[in-house]
Amino acid sequence: MRCVKIMYTLSIFLFAQITSSQSNEKPESTQYTIAYSSKKSGDGEIYLTNSQVTSKIKITNRPGNDGYAAWSPDGKRIACYAYHDGRKTWSIHTMNIDGTHRKRLTHAKNKWDSSPAWSPDGKRIAFSRSYKNDKGVWTEEIWIMNSDGNKQTQIKSLNGGGPYFTLDGKIVFHSQTNTSEICIANADGSAMTTLTNNDAEDWHPEVSPDGKQIAFMSNRDGNFEIYVMNIDGSHQKRLTFNDVRDSTPTWSPDGSQILYTSHDKEENAHIYIMNSDGSSVKKFIQNAGGQAWLKIRKP
Repeated sequence: MRCVKIMYTLSIFLFAQITSSQSNEKPESTQYTIAYSSKKSGDGEIYLTNSQVTSKIKITNRPGNDGYAAWSPDGKRIACYAYHDGRKTWSIHTMNIDGTHRKRLTHAKNKWDSSPAWSPDGKRIAFSRSYKNDKGVWTEEIWIMNSDGNKQTQIKSLNGGGPYFTLDGKIVFHSQTNTSEICIANADGSAMTTLTNNDAEDWHPEVSPDGKQIAFMSNRDGNFEIYVMNIDGSHQKRLTFNDVRDSTPTWSPDGSQILYTSHDKEENAHIYIMNSDGSSVKKFIQNAGGQAWLKIRKP
């Protein structure tokens, strides 16, 4: 009975969040929903909260690790990666936002499938696949599949990871070169353009809700920090200034704020929030990371 009550409360909470964000009135920040990962219970699990962190709900509970959640465009499903075979295999899973109807989509043994991203229409999921090839060289690939796991296809002309869809269905990602650069290409891998050009690692691009900017992480100044740039690569700007690793930025639904993960001196991860210009930085969630902000996309 207690389990039924918890699931009912969760359903009402999430329905109110999504309905409010789809209304004609501009939604308040307290109505947005955020997914994140935490090892509070031992294993890495996925939790939900709002922008005021007034409620935290755990939606996964399995041995291993679940993380780096990605919301479907309609806000009804979540994709994530999970560990298998003693962390030797990572796979992509999907589930309802209350954790029910979980489905494992990829099964490539001894491969690391991660960074799932939904297409704007919710019909496909792009993801990263990493592994050592026959020559012992670390390899990164970008794959795409239907959202039910069918028709898994490598985008062979794109070598890299961290894919994320633009509003018009293109893919931004980090390349696998001597140093990783942020690139953009059509979903079939054609017309690739490199947006950054430096002797550093640029990773984890996420496009702003209005499609005009990209937030990403880079160690170009000696330490991983959060940066933003225009969608064409112009006006690159550093937002964080710390002596610890800052990573995995995600935009708020209205584009006014950014969540990111920052590690302390003991390498513990915490989620921080700041304005999109880098101002008003504050700690958001203790001992957590892999945050993803729900951004409803109308069909």
